[in-house]
Amino acid sequence: MSAHENNEPVSREDLAALAARPVPPGARKAATGATIIGLVVFIAYLFIDPDRAWRAFHFNWWFFAFISWAGVTVAAVQRIVTARWSREVVRFLEGYVAFLPLAFVDLVLIMTVGRSHIFPWTHLAPPGPEKRLFLAPAFLIPRDLIMFAIVTGLALWFIYLSVRLDVGVVAEAGANWAKGIRARMREGFGDERRELHTTHSRQGVIAVFMVLAFGYFGEVMSFDLSMTLDMHFQSTLYGWWSFMTAWLGSLGSFALLTMWWRKTLRAESLIVERHFHDIGKFCFAFTAFWGYLTFGQYLVMWYGNMGEETHWFRLRLIHPWQPITTAAVVLIFLFPFFGLLGRAAKVYLPALTFFTASSVIGIWLQRYSEIYPALYGRVDHAPLGVPELGVMLLYLGTWGLCYFAFMDAFPKMRIVLQTSPYRDEIQVPVDPRTMEPLPATE
Repeated sequence: MSAHENNEPVSREDLAALAARPVPPGARKAATGATIIGLVVFIAYLFIDPDRAWRAFHFNWWFFAFISWAGVTVAAVQRIVTARWSREVVRFLEGYVAFLPLAFVDLVLIMTVGRSHIFPWTHLAPPGPEKRLFLAPAFLIPRDLIMFAIVTGLALWFIYLSVRLDVGVVAEAGANWAKGIRARMREGFGDERRELHTTHSRQGVIAVFMVLAFGYFGEVMSFDLSMTLDMHFQSTLYGWWSFMTAWLGSLGSFALLTMWWRKTLRAESLIVERHFHDIGKFCFAFTAFWGYLTFGQYLVMWYGNMGEETHWFRLRLIHPWQPITTAAVVLIFLFPFFGLLGRAAKVYLPALTFFTASSVIGIWLQRYSEIYPALYGRVDHAPLGVPELGVMLLYLGTWGLCYFAFMDAFPKMRIVLQTSPYRDEIQVPVDPRTMEPLPATE
C-alpha cells in the first residue's frame, strides 16, 4: 500500500512534477485532426444542405456544452460536501470549464446565424398566446444567452480560485499562453493556511449558486433549446430528464478521462482502486436515476393518453427513429445498470471503460433522438450520417483542444489539498479574523 493510501501527504515537489507533465502530443494532434475534418464537413454542408448542417451543429452543441456545464457543477458539488475522496481526480473535471467560453460563442451562432434553420418558432406561429409570449425571439434569445453567460462566469470564477490555490505554491510551469494568468494568480498570494480557508469559503458560496443555476437555468434551456422544437409538446419533467442526462454524461466521461490520465501521468500510486469504485458508484446511481426519470415521463404520458403528449414518444418509437431510440436506452441504461451492479466491474478498468463508454455514446444518440425527430417528423430514413458525425468530430476536436490547453497551462492535480498540513482543517469552518474554528452553532 502506498503512503498516499495510508492518508500520508505526498511530497509536494513530486506531486507538482507529476501534475506538470505535458499532454501527449498524439492527443493534441488527434484533437486538431478531428477539428479540421469536422470544420470541412460543416462548411461543405452549409452549401449542400444548410438546414441539416445547423441542426447537426445544434444537437452536438446540446451534447458537448451541457456535459461540460454538468462536469463543472459536479466539481462544485464536491466542494459543497467537502469531499475528500476526489481530491486526487477532481481537477480532471474542473478542466471541463475550458470549453464553456467557446460553447457560449457557439450558442451565439446558433441563436443568430443558425436559428432559422433549427427553430420552428422563427417561421411558424406558436400555438396559444402563452407559448407565443414564451417563444418570442426578443424574449427567448436574450434569456438563453444571459443564462449561459452567467453559468460560464460562475464556472470560470470557481475554477480560477481552485487553480490559484495550487499555482500559488508551486514553481512557474505550464503553457506560455497562460503565463500572465498564473502571474496574476500569484499576486497577493499570502499565508498558505489563510489562503486555503479563504479559497474554500469563497468557493462554497459560488458552488451553491452554480448548483442552483444548473437546476434552474438547465431546466429553462432544456425547454427552450430542445422541448420547444416541437411547439405542440410540453412536459414539466422534461427539463429534469434533459439536464440530468448531461449530469450522467459528465460522470461517464469523467470516468474515462480519469483512467486515461492515470495512465498518461503514470499516477498509479495516487489514483487508486477506491477512486474508480467511487466513480463507478456515481455512474451506477445516476444511471438508475436516469432510468427512473425516463420511465416516469413515459409512464405518465402513457396512462394520461393525451394526444399533445403521446405523439412525442410515439414518433420516436416508430420507423425510422425506433432503432436509434432503442439503442440509446440499451446503451445508457441496460448495459451500465446491470453491468455496474457489483463492485468488480467498477474496479476492473476494462469493464468500467466499456460501461461508461456505452453510457456516453448512448447519450449522444439520445440527444439526437431529442432533436431530430421533432425537426424532421415522419421520414423514410433517419438523417444520421456524414454531417452529424462530421460536426461531432468538430465539437470533439475543439473540446479536446480547449481541455488540453487548460490542463497544460495549470497543475493537472490539486496540490494544496493533497500536500498541505492544513488540508483537513477545511472540514471545520474558521473565523477569518482569528483562523480559529467556529463553534458548531455557527
